[in-house]
Formats: sequence, structure tokens, C-alpha cells
Amino acid sequence: NSKIADAYASVNRMEEAKAYYDNSLSEAKKQAPQRAIREKEKVADFLNKTNRFDDEIQLRKSTLRELEEIPEALSKEPGVSKSPDSITQQRINYKIANAHIAQDKYEEAIPYLERSIATADLEEDLVVQKDATRKLSEVYRQQGDFNKALETYQKYVAVVDTLYIRKEQEISRAARLNRKIAASQNRITGLEQERELSQSKYDLALAEQRLTEESNKRQQWIIYSLLFGMLLMSLAAFFFYRSTQKQKLANHLLALKSLRSQMNPHFIFNALNSVNNYISKNDERSANRYLSDFSRLMRAVLENSEEDFISLNKEIELLELYLKLEHSRFPDKFQYSLEVDDALDREAYTIPPMILQPYVENAIWHGLRYRESRGSLKIRMSEVDKKSLQISIEDNGIGRLKSATLKTQHQKKQRSTAMGNIQKRIAILNDMYKSNIGVTVSDLQEDGTGTKVELTIDRER
Repeated sequence: NSKIADAYASVNRMEEAKAYYDNSLSEAKKQAPQRAIREKEKVADFLNKTNRFDDEIQLRKSTLRELEEIPEALSKEPGVSKSPDSITQQRINYKIANAHIAQDKYEEAIPYLERSIATADLEEDLVVQKDATRKLSEVYRQQGDFNKALETYQKYVAVVDTLYIRKEQEISRAARLNRKIAASQNRITGLEQERELSQSKYDLALAEQRLTEESNKRQQWIIYSLLFGMLLMSLAAFFFYRSTQKQKLANHLLALKSLRSQMNPHFIFNALNSVNNYISKNDERSANRYLSDFSRLMRAVLENSEEDFISLNKEIELLELYLKLEHSRFPDKFQYSLEVDDALDREAYTIPPMILQPYVENAIWHGLRYRESRGSLKIRMSEVDKKSLQISIEDNGIGRLKSATLKTQHQKKQRSTAMGNIQKRIAILNDMYKSNIGVTVSDLQEDGTGTKVELTIDRER
């Protein structure tokens, strides 16, 4: 019944779906506890889709009571505990809280979010802990309690950092495994070559022994032996080449994941300081706006962190959010404009996520910030011959040469690392996708002031 109900719901035939879900709920009472709980959760999800939040809350509360009576019932089912749709107390509490939030009942939602966070922490369910902590921060923000919102959001950032650390550990383990595989493959290749050499020697010795018996067959045996040896060598070379290519691709993917995860922590720290500054000045509206924009940016960055390319439209949205945040921190230092050619099809081009942000950050922090008067930052995007995307980033800051003389050793090292990571990331993407992403950096004026960055990205890859 629930499968039929799912099918009706997928085509938006809600009345038929409701009838089958109701029947499924009645049948669930006669089934084993594990099965009954799963059926109830399906019905609760349907109630959520149809905005019947009170009924959904009551049904999920019932499920929570049953889970407390059979706490290990579902975890014994093969594969259930590792599924993203696992039925656990922390997930159900999180869904109940969302149902209250949908009705603007924030006070009722807070206890369920706190229970969800506590249970997820106990069960080491970092995904649910991250989502519930972020949601609790948003609830406090909606209530106007910005101190708690900021404190909870800092906990959310800590959970996200833990997730990143675990990913880095997984990458490290994968790298070690790849090295072991490579060593084993090299050993196998060596043994194969030794075996081939031994086989060749054996064939040659056999041919020499038969020279005295059948001189007419000697040349034929030598030819057959050589052909056999060449075939084995060709096969070995083919498999070795394919193994090398797979190894190269795996190394590229590991490097790309590592580079994507290295978002500038100073930006996050400075952003949180800005929120704290607004709160200390009792500027609740500015704090709320800034925190909302910062949350949207961080959420978008995390959502796109696993993608090698995103649409140009999404990248523009990320860039606009970042520019808005930085301009709110330095409103007297610069003004900016983002011009996109009306003829440019934003969905036709894809671009590596957050590829423009480091260049914009350099323009603001190392060029415009040191101007005595208000500067200008211009970003233009246009299409060249309907084959490639051209992006220019211009600032009338103090220029690269003067900026270098003002930096501390730490700043020089930090900027060098950031630019190096971008260059490595572009090189890997060009190699993996046979694409042509080009970057040039030049002085805007003859006296060395101002900087211009130009990126060119092919449409086809």
C-alpha cells in the first residue's frame, strides 16, 4: 500500500495517495514493530508534504515512543544504520522541530532540536548534528536572540570543521591504500616480466634443442616464440598503462578534493567578528542581515563543495553574496559593480565553484583596502565568439608592487599559498577534462597602480 501511495504522491495525486497511506497505517498496526515504524514514517513524510503538520507531529511522537521501547529494532536490519534515511531518534526529533517551525512555533521547536543535537552527538551522527545545530541557530535568529544564534552558529561551524577533518582523514586513508595498490601492481608487473623472460628463455632453449632434429622448423619456432613474447609484452604494457592512468585520475581527484576544502578560515573568522561587532553596537537589523547573507554563502559553498563545475549563474550568486559581505565590512573603502552581458547565456557555461573569490579577495584586501580615497572594483563577464567566456576583474588599488612591500611575512606566505592552490586546481581541471581555463594577471596602469585579472573558460569540454 505504501508503495502505491508513493507512486500516487510522485504524480501529485494526493487524494488517492492519502487513501493508500491511511490503509498502510492501519495495516502497520498488525505488522512487526520494525515494519510498523517504517510505515508510520512514510505516512508522516506524506503528512508533511500536504502541510498537515499537527497530524505529522502526533504520528512522529508515537514513533519516538515505540523507538524507546525497541531501541535496537531498526539498527539490526541490514544496511539501515548507514542509510541517510535511517529511522533514528535524532532524525525524528529534527523532523518534529521542522514541523513546528513550519507553523512559526519556534518555542515548541527548540526542545526537539536540542534533543536531536544531544542524541546525534551521542550516536556520532555528524550529519544530523550539523543540520539540527544550524536550524537551532536560525530559530534563535528568528526570535531575535542573536547572542544565542551566534553561539549556536559557532557550534555549527565546529561540527562542519569536524566533518571536514573526517573527510581529510578518509582522503589520507585512500592515499595510503592507493600507494599500497601501486606497490602491489609494480610487484605484479615485475613478476610478469620475469615470467615472460623465463618463458622466452625456455622457448629459445627448446628451439635450439630441436635445431639438430628439424632444421626446417627452427626459423618457424623462433618466429612463434618472438611473436608470443611480443604479445605478452604488449599486454603487459597495455595493462600497465591503464593502471597508470587510473592511478593518475585517483591522485587528481584526491588533490582536487583537498584543494576545494581549503576555504580561507580568515574570512569565516572575520565574518563572525563582524556579526559580533554589530551585536555589541545593538545594531540588530545589520547583524541579522549580515548573518543571513553569511549563512546563505556558507550553505551554498558546502552544497557545491563536491562539484568540479557549477553553472555560471550559481557562481554569480556566490560572488554577489561574497561582494555584499565584504562591502558591508569596508563600505568606505570601495564601490563595486558586476556587469554581465545580456547576450550571455548563464546556464550554457559551467565554471569551477568559488574560482573567482580569491582574485576578488586579493583586489579588496591587498589593493583597495590600502587606498587613501574610495576605490573601485569592476567585474565584467562576456562571451567571445560564442565559444568561450571571458571574465575580467579590475581594481584601482595600490597595485601589486606596492602591496608586496606592505605585507608581513605571514601575509605573503598566506597569499602565495592561496594563489598556488588556485593554479593547481585549474591545472588539475584542465588535465582531467581536457579543458582550457586560462588566467592572466597584469597591472592596470603604467605606473603600477591597479590590477587586472582576466579568466577565459571554453564553452565545450
